[in-house]
Amino acid sequence: MGQTGDSGLLYLELLLCLVPVEEMKHQPGSEGHPNLRLFRERKPPAPFESCGLELKSEKDLERTLSTVIEPSAMPGGATLEFQPPSGSVGPALEKLALVIPTLCEEESIGGLLVHVRSVLDPLKVPYEILVVDDDSPDGTGAVVKAISAADPRVRLVVRQGERGLSGAILYGWQRTDATILGVMDADGQHPPAVLPQLIEKIYAGRDMVIGSRYTPGGETGSWNPVRKLISATAVWVTWPLQRNHLRVKDPMSGLFMVRRHCLPQTEVQKTGFKLLLDLLVRGNIQTVTEVPFAFGLRSHGTSKANFKTAWDYGLLLARLYADRLGFGRQS
Repeated sequence: MGQTGDSGLLYLELLLCLVPVEEMKHQPGSEGHPNLRLFRERKPPAPFESCGLELKSEKDLERTLSTVIEPSAMPGGATLEFQPPSGSVGPALEKLALVIPTLCEEESIGGLLVHVRSVLDPLKVPYEILVVDDDSPDGTGAVVKAISAADPRVRLVVRQGERGLSGAILYGWQRTDATILGVMDADGQHPPAVLPQLIEKIYAGRDMVIGSRYTPGGETGSWNPVRKLISATAVWVTWPLQRNHLRVKDPMSGLFMVRRHCLPQTEVQKTGFKLLLDLLVRGNIQTVTEVPFAFGLRSHGTSKANFKTAWDYGLLLARLYADRLGFGRQS
């Protein structure tokens, strides 16, 4: 094979991996990670017959690359999005379970599920979406059931007599065998376009990946000054609780992925909205990465935040500080 073919092999290998091997070599503990070994083994057959590629010139190569490298909707510019060829084979990737908690989201959940699947399907990763509904009195459940009938990867899980975002997320995670667990909101404020970047990082061997509004490139959207101040204060009070090597800029995010084995062995608080902080402080997490995203506007409905939300967050902080100071339960 000539120089053009060698270039094609190099570029195709980069596309078959979620992240460049050279980058992954420098990540702590990533050398022996099963996903890294998997990506190294996924070599294309000679000369691209099963991939359906005909690379006879550098122009052919450029045209081929342009079909799989598209600008992302994320702030800060374009990024690579993984799209392996349809004929690729190899060991199974780790399964992702994405939980979407709902309460009266009839108007938004259908469109969101269509959007999320359109983003995840090209990645060719095994996944399921669990919509955990707190027994909504509207038609949320009916919408999800209709979609689930056509795509069994979408599952409806109903909780009765319970409320609370954190509890709904844990309820969903307990009902899947996936080793990679994720969560996003149902109201449209978390853009599905960021999911490939989160998946890229988690497959690279990170224990946790967070969609962040406060890391460089992230945005809080059209928040008024009062809301920005409240959010900044809520983040600031977590700083002493976070471990030195794991401090993140957005511990209040509701968009993140984590490996199942990194969940805390002790019970976490099921009430309230801030599960991520609990996992960061008490979980078995060694590596974490933040991916910037722009916080969007709620597409339908109204916010579920109220005085009880603030109260539950205060209780969480009190418990975590008590544990840190040695007054709480011993983990």
